[in-house]
Amino acid sequence: MFSEVIQPRFSETDALGHINNTVFAVWFEGARTAVFRIFTPQLNLQQWPLIIARVTIDYHAQTQYGEPVEIRTFISRLGGSSFDVYQEAWQNGVRCASGTTTMVQFNYQQQQALPLTAPQKTALSVHLVSPADR
Repeated sequence: MFSEVIQPRFSETDALGHINNTVFAVWFEGARTAVFRIFTPQLNLQQWPLIIARVTIDYHAQTQYGEPVEIRTFISRLGGSSFDVYQEAWQNGVRCASGTTTMVQFNYQQQQALPLTAPQKTALSVHLVSPADR
C-alpha cells in the first residue's frame, strides 16, 4: 500500500461546506505518482507509458475542510497489459470515498497496448489487495 496525507484546501469545498465530489479524482490521481514511478521513475512525460481506461468513485461519507485526509493506494488487479489501482480516502478514521482506476500500458507511436513486464508485475504485486481486505 502507498499512503499520502492531503490537507484539504478551502477552495476544494462546495456550497454545502464539505469537500466537493470532483476533488477526489484529482486527489486520487496525485496519489498514483508512486505507481507511475514503477513505469517511468523520472516521471518523464516524453516517455509516458500509461493511459486511463476507466475511473469509478464511490462516496461513503462527507469529507470536511480543516482535517487531513489520507489517500491509500493499492493494486487490486493485474492483467496482461492493464491493471487496476484501488484507492481510499480516509478522514478521522472514516472511509469517505473509494475508487478504482484501470490503467493500461500503452505505446503511443503504435497506438496499442503493451504487455506488462515481469519486473513491473512484481513491483505492482507488492501492493496487491484482495476484495476481502477492502
